[in-house]
Amino acid sequence: MASADLLLHPVRMRIVKAFLGDRALTTAQLAAEIDDVPAGSLYRHVGILTRAGVLQVVAERRVRGAVERTYTLRLLAARIQPDEVAAMTAEEHAQAFMAYIAGLLDDFDRYLAAGPPDPARDGADYRVAGVWLTDAELAGFGRDLATVIQPRLANAPGSGRRRRMLYTVLLPGPEEPPRDGAPGRPA
Repeated sequence: MASADLLLHPVRMRIVKAFLGDRALTTAQLAAEIDDVPAGSLYRHVGILTRAGVLQVVAERRVRGAVERTYTLRLLAARIQPDEVAAMTAEEHAQAFMAYIAGLLDDFDRYLAAGPPDPARDGADYRVAGVWLTDAELAGFGRDLATVIQPRLANAPGSGRRRRMLYTVLLPGPEEPPRDGAPGRPA
């Protein structure tokens, strides 16, 4: 199965997101967290992700005659591979982006349903900004962002820590004609 087909399924995307933040979960814990998906369907999708190498079993123990498995996410396997991204058509990119946005909307709906929202208290934020960058400056921005984020991705769950979902989207703005004698970008 192509990684895009594997990962962009709505239930499998929710399973992958449940493991983000270096979490180890049993299927029972996962089912409690994703309680609106029938258990049989959830277990089937966990099996698909495990066979594909996206999830890995890190522990097993006997519970009332059954084997309870604990899974973790193999982060590098939980992404659409670069060669597949390069080969995607515009329509496939649109479908992938819609799945991404649908997952974001789903997470936001769950946040709103959890109680009266208080973005300041909860550390929830959404905004858009326009930034003028050359290709080299964009590459530097990406490195700077990784420098800031990487150490925090290594944080383990702990007292006072709450798992937070970080979504990023970078899109080029429309080409503009040159102003003030500055050279424009070729179309």
